[in-house]
Amino acid sequence: METLVYEARAVQRHLRRSPRKVRMVADLVRGMNVAKALSTLAFTNKGAATDVAKVIKSAAANLRDKFDEEVIEDEDLRIKTIFVDEGVTMKRIQPAPQGRAHPIRKRSSHINVVVEKNDNEVIKEEE
Repeated sequence: METLVYEARAVQRHLRRSPRKVRMVADLVRGMNVAKALSTLAFTNKGAATDVAKVIKSAAANLRDKFDEEVIEDEDLRIKTIFVDEGVTMKRIQPAPQGRAHPIRKRSSHINVVVEKNDNEVIKEEE
């Protein structure tokens, strides 16, 4: 017997938003059903909500593409893991009084999403 693992992932790298702000949005939808998570993000009043929703949609599309012989709806999928890592930080300076320079850190983040089918244990019969 062969066990199929119904999961797929999507990654958004170098997103020009602070990881702290994106993590607030990612924490809202962690462990949720994909359809419910997307509707929650549609009404979330944060700038990062659209970016997180894009990555979740991409992960769901990757799963559908991976198992294209089956019909998989958003209601059948759940977010297994979602985490936000810190990306590269661009360092700039802001001129300040008396010839000084104040540092500016332009932060970026990486979003990782793994979605899985709710009934993950599906057994494929050998022929």
